Amino acid sequence: MNKKILFGRSIKDLLISVGPSLLLFLVAIVVAYKFLDPSPPKHLVIATGDNEGDYQTYAKEYKKILHRDGIELEIRSTQGPLENLKILEDDDADVDVGFVQDGLGSLTEQPDLVSLGSMYYEPLWIFYRGTQELTKLSQLKGRKLAVGGSKRGTRIIATQLLEQSGVTEKNAQFVNIGMEEAAAAIESGKVDVAFFLLTPWDSIIDRLADNKNVRLMSLDQAEAIARLNPSLHHVVFPHGAFNLTDNHPAKDTDLVASTATLLVRDDLHPGLTYLLLKAAEEVHSLPGIFEKRGEFPVYKDDSFPLSEDAAQFYKSGGTFWQRYLPFWMAALVDRFLLVVIPLFALVIPLIKMVPRLYNWRIRRRIYHRYGELKFLETQASMKSTKEEKEHFLEQLDAIEERVNRMKLPLLYTEHLYSLRGHIHFVRSRLS
Repeated sequence: MNKKILFGRSIKDLLISVGPSLLLFLVAIVVAYKFLDPSPPKHLVIATGDNEGDYQTYAKEYKKILHRDGIELEIRSTQGPLENLKILEDDDADVDVGFVQDGLGSLTEQPDLVSLGSMYYEPLWIFYRGTQELTKLSQLKGRKLAVGGSKRGTRIIATQLLEQSGVTEKNAQFVNIGMEEAAAAIESGKVDVAFFLLTPWDSIIDRLADNKNVRLMSLDQAEAIARLNPSLHHVVFPHGAFNLTDNHPAKDTDLVASTATLLVRDDLHPGLTYLLLKAAEEVHSLPGIFEKRGEFPVYKDDSFPLSEDAAQFYKSGGTFWQRYLPFWMAALVDRFLLVVIPLFALVIPLIKMVPRLYNWRIRRRIYHRYGELKFLETQASMKSTKEEKEHFLEQLDAIEERVNRMKLPLLYTEHLYSLRGHIHFVRSRLS
């Protein structure tokens, strides 16, 4: 029975010593796990554009790839990159990611957005009518120009480059129409020149390339334009790329190109950033007319800072767990490590404190009896009557009885015997 009492008392002392530290640690884990790095959402919204261009096409490819990891990608149609910038900044629009052409925004104007990098080239194709060969934008003065729809990326880039070459609405006629309308207009002769910001294999480019009445402009100042506009790049469309048999075009064509960039809100979950970039790598890393294998995705435009998670992806392909574990498991492990490792700074001092607290609890019971004994000895050392001494002896017996009932771990038995010896010493003095 005594062993059971001793064991129970020891367990109680241990639990009281460990309990507060353990409770604090568990509360810290729960709070950190819940609020510091929430689990990645299963739903993602991407802003693309209308049916003009390739954003919708690529977004559909992303959707198929993300579905493998249980992520639903919602494709939201917009009027183009400028609207994408606007709704990405709007908290109520619940859009997480969007396509934007390089150079259309900046960190100053949209401070809450970061870049996942450039995905592919979007060349500026300039088709014109007439027999005279045109090689400079300054030669377009006095002509009727289809520069793209209002507030579209094509119009912004085209008007900017035209203005740099001295072509404005004062000396040329700008027509703000969409790309399909522009293609029809130059085919019918309603405009003299049409600008298109499209990939090489877009149906509009194929259509105009086969039209004998229009020609593709080769910009002999393409390198200078790219140097003056850091968001643009000098690319060469090789001769024969449209048709090898007919060698069309007959010579290399110098173009300038923007790049399509994925912008995200700076609070996008790291796990979703990794999945988006993995999907982008699968879609855009193939070789093309302008790009080598593996050239994209890449960070080309510095209008927006590169996301820290994207930088990690480009450096090492993501975290170790993301590379070798299924997405849901990698997210769980990353989340666990992010929470638990910092808590070791809290755990280690707590572990060191537990033995001290346990030792203090045991010794405190012994010291309490010593305090009673010391008080009694002090009182008895004063001049006292025989009756008072007998009363002190009775109190001493009571202290000894309490000591005899104390149950201590074996490690502290020597302290118990020492206390009994001191009680005997005080009794001998009183007697």
